[in-house]
Amino acid sequence: MKNIFVKRLTFIFGIISILCGGGPVMAASPPGDVIGKVIVGYQGWFSGQNDGSPNGNWSHYSNNGLAPGSNNCVLVSWPDVRDYTTTYQTTFANLGNGQPAKLPSPWDQQTVTVHFQWMQQNGIDGAALQRFASWTTPGSTRKAQDDGIAARVKTAAEATGRNFFIMYDMSGTGNVTNDWQTTIVNTLHLTSSSSYAMQNGKPVVCLWGVCKTGRGSNTDWINTINGLTAQGCYVIGGVLHDWTSSTSSNGVVYTACDAIQPWMVGVIGTIAQADATYTGHIVPDMAYCSSHGLDYQMAVLPGDNSARQRLHGDLMWEQFYNAVRGGVNGIYISMFDEYNEGNQIAKTAEDSSMIPANATGGLALGLNEDGTACSSDYYLRLTGDGGKMLKGQIALTNVRPTPPTPATGARFYQDTLYGGTASQALPAGSYTQSQLAALGVPDNWASSVVVATGWTVTMYSSNNFTGTSWMLTTNMPTFTTLIPNANDQMTSCRVANGDVVFYQNTQYGGTASQGLPVGNYTTSQLAAKGMPNEWASSVRVPAGRTVIMYASDNFAGTSWTRTSDTPDFTILSPNANDQVSSVKVQ
Repeated sequence: MKNIFVKRLTFIFGIISILCGGGPVMAASPPGDVIGKVIVGYQGWFSGQNDGSPNGNWSHYSNNGLAPGSNNCVLVSWPDVRDYTTTYQTTFANLGNGQPAKLPSPWDQQTVTVHFQWMQQNGIDGAALQRFASWTTPGSTRKAQDDGIAARVKTAAEATGRNFFIMYDMSGTGNVTNDWQTTIVNTLHLTSSSSYAMQNGKPVVCLWGVCKTGRGSNTDWINTINGLTAQGCYVIGGVLHDWTSSTSSNGVVYTACDAIQPWMVGVIGTIAQADATYTGHIVPDMAYCSSHGLDYQMAVLPGDNSARQRLHGDLMWEQFYNAVRGGVNGIYISMFDEYNEGNQIAKTAEDSSMIPANATGGLALGLNEDGTACSSDYYLRLTGDGGKMLKGQIALTNVRPTPPTPATGARFYQDTLYGGTASQALPAGSYTQSQLAALGVPDNWASSVVVATGWTVTMYSSNNFTGTSWMLTTNMPTFTTLIPNANDQMTSCRVANGDVVFYQNTQYGGTASQGLPVGNYTTSQLAAKGMPNEWASSVRVPAGRTVIMYASDNFAGTSWTRTSDTPDFTILSPNANDQVSSVKVQ
């Protein structure tokens, strides 16, 4: 009776939380390596000729095992290969930048380690390694290939502090309970790894394709799930997106699992479809899981780049937003390295300079396919921010916080939310109207900006650093929120790298000085930086900087020490307004 009562309470509170669009729903399980985590689907199924792998051919790169080229390549997105130490020559023409068109192989340990380093660098918790049930035949080449990749994943996960677990693709027949015990546990010793994912103190395993037509009867599924449960596993059921429509016939299978993971590839390709998934799937899915003691790991995908679905990250962020507001217990990314379907978040060619010159169709598209420049690691960074929102490290928001290109100095965008055309990166310096135009920032054009960590951008409404000014020390996705409204108002700007900036008026108003890096500045040196004698009334001090202001030249007279922004010198004791004649920046 107690368990039934608890499940009913969980169901009631879960529904209230979901419908209120608020905080996390109670999971059936406590936090672990699945609950509260972001996991990526990892194929690792590629190989290159002469890479020493059991495959010995170009598996999943070409349709005939031969070197991929314009007539036989099965990729629809081209990887960014700059981080790999070993790559293999294809028959494609050179890349747009003149470099040879080469591809990596995960049979090389460095390739897999690089992938897990990307996860580590972006706060992604771990990977579900795909293992096809039909490839588990003892003594087969396919099994030898998969076993070798699994060993490499184990090594990479341990080296980077990431978790991993096995995800059986049940699209073919195979005795996975026997493979689990004989190969995964007793031969490869994966579950003995400190990095093997554990949930509720049990090793995690996922079965993809549960109750999919043509993949066995309910009895077959229950026997497989119970067989893994009997071996001490936490079992995730990978199901179709509309699985709750079949609970009357398949509920006995679903409830035999510990968690449910719906598949959304082919279902979500637009913002409208992402939102429809919230009401049509997440809400009823969570209700069913809550009432049956199941955990729920929602699938999120970036969209098919070759089909121009991504909307420079907006499609993926809408899914993160819907998942988190729906109270999902964990997130599964479909996929990490699925260059065959265009749904990869791994580093991808940014533009035509990184793609073979004779690539055609979707393969010829870089991440900038909709006109917005995106760095090759953009979807890794976006996934990292989605994970932060899941974990409550950033607030729930439907406004994408991740800029498409990482900042080096400052980069302005034509539209809000870092959309539209992007300017060139602006290094430290002062930029008049004509200088900005030369860098791709027309007059009264900018609507958002990415600012590198530790940098400062001061924007002016008039040429030559005059008129209304706005000081920014972090990314600003929409200038309409600034006071006064700065949208399409910038004519000149200054970009400083951790520099101290003085202002003519209090509250950072009036004319601003040039940025002052670490150093000592006499009266004449300050004047050369746009700060006349006895002129300053406020100052911006970046984190980690110390500013000592002096009332006389050559660092003499009364002094004031500031370690943070000071909007009004009149409140200092003694009053420092229009009193500063020399400065030390430390």
